[in-house]
Amino acid sequence: MLIREESLRAIAPTRIMPVAVVHEPHQAAPLREALKSGGISSIEVTLRTPKALKIIEIMSEDPNFLVGAGTVLSVRDAEAALAAGARFVVSPGLNLALVDECDRVGIPFFPGVATPTEIMRARDLGFEELKFFPAEALGGVTALKALVAPFQEMKFIPTGGINLANIRKYLAIPQVLAVGGSWIVSEKFLHPGGYEEITQLTREVLELINMNESIQHIRN
Repeated sequence: MLIREESLRAIAPTRIMPVAVVHEPHQAAPLREALKSGGISSIEVTLRTPKALKIIEIMSEDPNFLVGAGTVLSVRDAEAALAAGARFVVSPGLNLALVDECDRVGIPFFPGVATPTEIMRARDLGFEELKFFPAEALGGVTALKALVAPFQEMKFIPTGGINLANIRKYLAIPQVLAVGGSWIVSEKFLHPGGYEEITQLTREVLELINMNESIQHIRN
């Protein structure tokens, strides 16, 4: 599916997916530009605030910036996110009604999993890339390594509690496609003067990822 490949092309190269909780529409454009300045062209905007759909709409005005909707819990959420301009959908769990709806409208869906049974169910439904959530609360890197061992062909986006201190350990797992990072777009930075911090954090994490991958390449 071309639209799914588009999402993966935007997410996979940087190996980081900012996950944002944004409250006010006036924060949307400056946040988008801060991430772009730092080298990231995608974001997951969670539907946890009353104005999240408007924020997705504003951020989606740039066709070169990939905006997805997170915390999608129902078909109604998915329909609203798509209408607002979201180009992929992320959910904390695996919901068959959501699977059917996203397949019907042709929007990429990344469901959340936490157990081998959920991974097997998702694989049987045709999924190859899954969200692992909440990563740190479920046992972090140790748990993810044990969980993915039987599923070598699957790819995961761990999210929840990941930061600069532990990101390298997650990225060292071959089955990790990218990591979800909320610390990059922390609510405390969403104000004039704070967006520069987001750009700087973005550059720092991309530099760390590039350095880590260079080391892994040398070792291999």
